[in-house]
Amino acid sequence: MGSSGEAPARAASEARLGLLYGFAAYGSWGVIPLFWPLLEPASPAEILANRMVWSLVACILLLLVLRRWSWIRPLLREPRRLALVAGAAATITVNWFVYIWAVNSGHVVEAALGYFINPLVSIAFGVLLLRERLRGLQWIAVGVGVAAVVVLTVGYGRLPWIALVLAFSFGTYGLIKKRIGLEGIESFAAETAVQFLPALVFMVVLGARGDSTFHTEGVGHALLLASCGVITAFPLICFGAAAVRLPLSTIGLMQYLAPTLQFVLGVLYFGESMPAERWAGFLLIWLALALLTYDALRTARRGRLELRRAEARAAAAGEPGGGAKAAATGVPEAANPGRPA
Repeated sequence: MGSSGEAPARAASEARLGLLYGFAAYGSWGVIPLFWPLLEPASPAEILANRMVWSLVACILLLLVLRRWSWIRPLLREPRRLALVAGAAATITVNWFVYIWAVNSGHVVEAALGYFINPLVSIAFGVLLLRERLRGLQWIAVGVGVAAVVVLTVGYGRLPWIALVLAFSFGTYGLIKKRIGLEGIESFAAETAVQFLPALVFMVVLGARGDSTFHTEGVGHALLLASCGVITAFPLICFGAAAVRLPLSTIGLMQYLAPTLQFVLGVLYFGESMPAERWAGFLLIWLALALLTYDALRTARRGRLELRRAEARAAAAGEPGGGAKAAATGVPEAANPGRPA
């Protein structure tokens, strides 16, 4: 009977751990626009190359401390998973470059728009590809989010290509990581190993041409470029750990934290303009977030009530292990807002 109770308890613990990892990842990404301008006059391409190289260094140090190497040999024996790792590395490379360029070119608010769209992409992938199901209120929230994107697009007066590239590249990245199934540090280490050699070659060529700022802007600048490894590794490792523990619809909900922080920085710190139509679009986005949050809280409350009722019925019937069986039906439902109530 003990084993029947351990599985749902582990599932609930994993869900809670996934939420903690998710908040750590998206909170860090929310304030990262403050970091990239510090690396100027390095170009976005040089920043990206340093980010790749030093991220692998950070991963190797972490793996040495944790002594977690056993995953490498099985991964090398699975060509399909290796292909998925290469795909994840390619999509996150595109995402990194566009984001760095956007922040250092004065497009922080549009970058935030991309990450507001991204949860809709993640939810769409979850429904269409992973067969996750949404409740009625979640569908309404998605509709409001789509309307917000339309309003914001009209407000910009052009196709918001920065936002769209960021949204779809990171949505694809999350989907691929879901299918790789590695823990956060292992998955990130595998991806940066794919990125490392091309990035290192680019840095060597850049230095040979005399265009590298790593050697010409002083020790402080070089240390800042090297710190890209830690700045990059921490949130991505947390995201990878969250992605294997949570459904994509839950990831989609949590992703609103990062663009909200980025939006606040773009308006208040970087001083980007916000015409009335952009405010209208962002208000619709926040309405969608409020609907999703309300639905998640309501579902969690229902799950707790159903759990109590099931435990009470099991106790009344004198069924041993009844509480564990009830937990098996109640806990995941509360922790998984991507499933129907």
